[in-house]
Amino acid sequence: MPRLTYIQALNKALTAEMADDPTVCVLGEDIRAALTGLTRGLVKKFGPERVLDTPLSEQAFTSFATGAAMSGYRPVVEFQIPSLLFLAFEQIANHAHKFSLMSGGQTKVPVTYVLPGAGSRAGWAGQHSDQPHSLFAHIGVKTVIPATPTDAIGLLRTAIRDDDPVVLFAPAALLRTREDVPAEVAAIPFGEGRIHRSGSDVTVVAIGHLVQDALAVAEQLADRYSVEVFDPRTVYPFDWAGLAESVGRTGRLVVLDDGNRSCGVAAEIVATAAEEMALVAPPKRVTRPDGAVLPFALELDQSIQPSQEDLAYAITAVMK
Repeated sequence: MPRLTYIQALNKALTAEMADDPTVCVLGEDIRAALTGLTRGLVKKFGPERVLDTPLSEQAFTSFATGAAMSGYRPVVEFQIPSLLFLAFEQIANHAHKFSLMSGGQTKVPVTYVLPGAGSRAGWAGQHSDQPHSLFAHIGVKTVIPATPTDAIGLLRTAIRDDDPVVLFAPAALLRTREDVPAEVAAIPFGEGRIHRSGSDVTVVAIGHLVQDALAVAEQLADRYSVEVFDPRTVYPFDWAGLAESVGRTGRLVVLDDGNRSCGVAAEIVATAAEEMALVAPPKRVTRPDGAVLPFALELDQSIQPSQEDLAYAITAVMK
């Protein structure tokens, strides 16, 4: 069983899909140089016709990918930083996402957009540290955030095979984490969450790299509270049935998410749970502040991000 980093796992999945399906191709800025590691070895294995370095125009190559997908290809687009999605939001949200809907399913747009380094990285400051997954969930684009190398393989394989656009966020904090990964990892269906730790007192929904923080806090509080850690894996579609089952056991809910507070994924989870699930205490959410822009100074950067201390406080509050 190989021990792979998260980015190696993504590379393994992408390599396997390109080997299995000649219509899968990759494009983006500097991808032949494999700056992030996502595309390492691909140009040598599959040739420059399927691994395309593009000009520095996100709108142009995102639209190019849409056209390629409508013509029978399955392009994978790598964005170096999440803020570049703001430039290409029109091309994804208003074009790639809607063509299938507006054509009654006659047009398929199987594009996968991969962000290998989403969220905060020390010193990358305000214009490189966003986590805009809630934007894509809001408009109904399939939005995926794997929390482990194994899940990264399974979810990327599903994304590439999907006939609709999919955005996969690979959090920067996870890229060098390692895990023993089975030689063969099956595709993981969207909308199926994963319980990383069972518990009976409170459910913590943790997204992406924050799953590791949730597990650490659950262990720290183990002598006081039994904490269940639920990872949705896909924020759209969301595993509402799985969450309801978990909350049905615990009766309490805390959501841990690296997005901004207002109109974020955490807000939607809390609102839906309050409307539809049997809670015995008001739910809590731990997020970045409203309108957060991460500063360059490391201490200020870390003060804005949701922390283990914040989560422990929220769990204690719902238990009281």
